[in-house]
Amino acid sequence: MAHGTRSRVINDRYFDNSENMKRSDVVTRLAALAQESRLRIFRLLVEAGPDGVNASAIAGRLRLATATLSFHLGHLTRAGLVVSRQEGRYVFYSVNFAAVDDVIAYLAANCCRGKRECLPKTAAVCRDATARGSSACGPGCRSAEEPECGSVAGPE
Repeated sequence: MAHGTRSRVINDRYFDNSENMKRSDVVTRLAALAQESRLRIFRLLVEAGPDGVNASAIAGRLRLATATLSFHLGHLTRAGLVVSRQEGRYVFYSVNFAAVDDVIAYLAANCCRGKRECLPKTAAVCRDATARGSSACGPGCRSAEEPECGSVAGPE
């Protein structure tokens, strides 16, 4: 086998492995959310935003035993969906929004051949966020007046 051919085979294999790794990360993250308590925890943390919520407040709001909460937070953390930070004697948990953005981008990649017309609920969330001044939908959503965010015109 010529040196150039061998190099190409190695590069192709690396690309395939890299794509499979990305897919496996998405599967891991979606699987972590496929359990009711973890989904409830995750939704609470999404609503809290980047500041997060301390563990005892999560347990109180969702009426979860400390050991149960710890188990589920560990699972979400290992999946890369949640991060923690220590503040004094409290541990605060928040969503790893970059990881969530990666999952959504992976799921919606090439949707409707590059248009987002088939995702009207996503477009509506994006429009609402930009109307509030949030950059939650990324650089594609410049303002509430620009329907680039989802390519779906709002109600007139």
